[in-house]
Amino acid sequence: MDLEAEEGDTRHLPITTPPETHRRSICSNCCRPNPVCLCHALPSHPIQTTTQIFILHHPQEAKHKLSTTPILTKSLLNATSITGRRLRRGTSPLFDQFPPAIYLFPSTTSSPAINISDLNPSELKRNGENRLVLIAFDATWKHAKEMVKASEDFLSKFAIRVCLGMEDEKSSGGSIYDSELILRKEPFGGCVSTMEAVARALRVLEPNGVEIEASLIGILRELVKLQAGFLKPVKSRPKLLKMKKLKEVEKNESSENERRMQEGHVEVV
Repeated sequence: MDLEAEEGDTRHLPITTPPETHRRSICSNCCRPNPVCLCHALPSHPIQTTTQIFILHHPQEAKHKLSTTPILTKSLLNATSITGRRLRRGTSPLFDQFPPAIYLFPSTTSSPAINISDLNPSELKRNGENRLVLIAFDATWKHAKEMVKASEDFLSKFAIRVCLGMEDEKSSGGSIYDSELILRKEPFGGCVSTMEAVARALRVLEPNGVEIEASLIGILRELVKLQAGFLKPVKSRPKLLKMKKLKEVEKNESSENERRMQEGHVEVV
């Protein structure tokens, strides 16, 4: 039998507490989830370079768990990053001084780039300056092109466009990581991750560039190794599989008809 509350009484309903949410524990040093912590692979002290590395990090890429920029800035003493979509006056006090700089991006017909292997770093430094700024854009291919286009008017005042010299738009792109898993697909052959691009550039720009490149690539490989343990291989899309199967069937039928014609089993009119 229900009892009616007397006037002035307060009916207290039971308080339901939301289920406890379990958040992944994050390493305070490398800022990655503890199961894929990279601290053991990072240099005990950030690598010193005479080159100042500056990375413009697209807002969407900054949220991507496979972005290499955070690890790069942890590994290099003179590497900084800013989240944004273009470079312009006021983006950083560094650029307001118009320092001698190069920015990494493949060559196009309208905007040719110099192969980095043809550069003489000492010739780029003005008035005896011992500083050169290396600019990289961290984003998807589509966003990176937009970022460069939006920044080029400003960059043309003090920076030179440089490419790694291995990009080939005629060949299909593979994985940017050397792994059995396709963690991230590149648009065409020769494209690499931001971390690998910077590593290859520093190989040319720094006196001990070979050692710096080896160190950075070693960290990248460890990142891939850890991440691959938690990801499943990317499956081919059903549509592509269907098209591939149809082509195989057509090819087999064509071969069979040709064989029968040769054996005289098919009458040609």
